[in-house]
Amino acid sequence: MARPWRLRHKLLLGLALVVGILATLLAGTVQGLSSYIATMKTTDSKLRELHQAEELRSSVAQLTTPEPNAPPAEEPKRMKARLQQARQKLDEYQAQFQDTLSRRRDPDNGYQESGLIDDLKTWFGQFDKAIDKATEPSLDPHPLAEDPDIKKAHEKLVLSANEIRKAIYDDMFRSITDAKRNHRRSMIIVITCSLAAIMLMAGMLYFFYGWVFHPIQRLQQGVQYVARGDFDHPIELKTGDELEELANAFDEMAARVQATYTDLSRQVNERSRQLVRSERLVSVGFLAAGVAHEINNPLASIVFCAEALERRFQDWLAQYPQESATTQKYLSMIQSEALRCKEITQKLLEFSRVGERRREPAELLELVQAVLEIAQLLPNCKGKRIVFQPQGRLTALVNAPDIKSVVLNLVVNALDSMDEGGILTITLQQRGLLAEIVFQDTGCGMTPDVLENIFEPFFTRSRTGKGTGLGLFISHQIITQHEGMIEARSEGPNQGSTFVVRFPLQPSSIGNAPEPMSYGSNLRQAA
Repeated sequence: MARPWRLRHKLLLGLALVVGILATLLAGTVQGLSSYIATMKTTDSKLRELHQAEELRSSVAQLTTPEPNAPPAEEPKRMKARLQQARQKLDEYQAQFQDTLSRRRDPDNGYQESGLIDDLKTWFGQFDKAIDKATEPSLDPHPLAEDPDIKKAHEKLVLSANEIRKAIYDDMFRSITDAKRNHRRSMIIVITCSLAAIMLMAGMLYFFYGWVFHPIQRLQQGVQYVARGDFDHPIELKTGDELEELANAFDEMAARVQATYTDLSRQVNERSRQLVRSERLVSVGFLAAGVAHEINNPLASIVFCAEALERRFQDWLAQYPQESATTQKYLSMIQSEALRCKEITQKLLEFSRVGERRREPAELLELVQAVLEIAQLLPNCKGKRIVFQPQGRLTALVNAPDIKSVVLNLVVNALDSMDEGGILTITLQQRGLLAEIVFQDTGCGMTPDVLENIFEPFFTRSRTGKGTGLGLFISHQIITQHEGMIEARSEGPNQGSTFVVRFPLQPSSIGNAPEPMSYGSNLRQAA
């Protein structure tokens, strides 16, 4: 599988192509400009040489030109003077030629011109000798210009002078030809690089849109969705580079944020339900305490009157035996039910009464095991199994009887909710600074409306029909007094139930002085 290109590799490739094209374009431009400058300099030097060469050619041409009205005897002298002038022109040309060579402006490094200069110097010497020879006494006097040696030397000088001019023209033509060739090459490079640059720019714009612009646009849209609280629009990029990794990381972060948001929403809803439940418990608790206090005395009067009637009716019932059993039954029912109501109200009064509840260090594992030993002997435990799974020994500062009451109440409720073969699993573990006891049964489960009202007083869905609806209410208040919380969960009917009890190992109010029951503090803790 080919390794995906990273974004930096793509950008480096584009940068390398741009730099390469710019470098080639610059090289072609510099080459053309350099060739133009070199040609201009060569032409300038060669024009200077040409000027000197023309003067040299003119001087050489005038070596044998006779002057009108000049005496023949002075012809050698005049010719010597012209020869000296021609040699001076040759020296001037040679100086200009050496300047051209020193500036490296001669296309062939002066090879042809150097040979012609040597030839001119040689023929200048021959011409000088021919003049000297022609001036010697002779039997056949004739003009110097008609002397064969002078004429031959002059022809060679003229030919060499013309060859120098022709060599200069050849050098200029060669320089211009090279400049034209370099110009064509530069134009080809410039045009090719320009077309390549245009194509590269178009390609880079296209790939920039696919590699950078579009992914960044998708990232921006994804961020805007998340900023609006919409987590259902993942950023899907297939670029195979850092932007895809960034999009995947952002999607993972958004998923975690969504999970956290969902969990926080669930917790807020749960806390809101607990707050409503606590408010109900506060109001119902006050009402129950007041009602219990008000009806406790009338119930005592009913019991007293029923007992008094039973004693007074003994003689009368002896006279009417057929009414005795019925009357005794009704009086006994009145007494027993009144006593039962009085017991319920007494529990409410005892619980709502502000009093001292001493807290001491207690070993939770031993406390739960003690409750389970009692629960194993209950009739509703027959055919059912209790599994206790402690994760370690925990010591908490609690009121042991109250915590035992909570554990026993939850165990009894779980046993009542299960049929034979049911399993109650109890786990004890530490969660940070909290002790956690989880009661998980395989019983009849609960519906959402039951979960909503499960901790309210006098609310019961016991299958035995014997519950008063105060057990979970009192358990909730005990755990709240211990600065903890109790929650109930169930997947639905016949899905079992789970009760989780958490309370601090070391309460904030440490000491033997008990914490009085306060409905206001219960409300704050439950929230």
